[in-house]
Amino acid sequence: MKVATSIILARRKSLAELLENRYLPLAEVCARLGISQATARRDLRVLVREKKITRTYGGALGNFDATFTSFADRRAVDQEVKARLAQKARGFIQENTTCFFDSGTTIFALAEALYREPVEGLCAVTNSLPVAEMLGRRAEMEVHLLGGRFLQRQSTLLGDTARRSARDWSFDLVFLGAEGVSARGVWASKPEVAAFQRTLVARAKKVIVCAHAAKMGRATGTFLAPWRAKFQLVTDASPARRARHSLPL
Repeated sequence: MKVATSIILARRKSLAELLENRYLPLAEVCARLGISQATARRDLRVLVREKKITRTYGGALGNFDATFTSFADRRAVDQEVKARLAQKARGFIQENTTCFFDSGTTIFALAEALYREPVEGLCAVTNSLPVAEMLGRRAEMEVHLLGGRFLQRQSTLLGDTARRSARDWSFDLVFLGAEGVSARGVWASKPEVAAFQRTLVARAKKVIVCAHAAKMGRATGTFLAPWRAKFQLVTDASPARRARHSLPL
């Protein structure tokens, strides 16, 4: 039975809207739209040709890399604050430990601090090309870059492969940036970022969340995780400001 063109176009419009700025596995796409995998794949191919989405292994990712502010642009903002947070975060790192470094610009400032003052025997794991390049300049530290889908504007690797790669590790410390922090917990920028960061949290003994004071009390983007005993907040916000938002001191 031939389906009317108007129905097909309406379904594809719904699919593009569903995948806007988010990742969904193929099975969930089918469940939400009530369509078969064959139909979903056909629609996804059309939307990719029309440049309305970017296809990924096992699912689809809205055009996150093209619409999210680039790494270079974000790096230029609040550099002095990020440098101060980086110095605080560096104090948690001990010799001969395994640490994960996220792809945010505050965490890149931490990599710069470690380049200036390296930690002997540090095993650094990251999904950020700038972090890997910065830390890799120092012989005192061993650097591992996770696999994954490369997002050029973000200079990072994400997706299913990145999550699988992260599961091969156990981390003494995981350093994460945050889009927001609230009494409920920590917030990431996008669903795909949050999915990756949840994998890291599960593999960490301790998680260091680095966040600018301006992000206190913000519940934006995608919810990552509630506050847990193994979470440590590193911020330039005053104790009074943190208390006002019921955040960890």
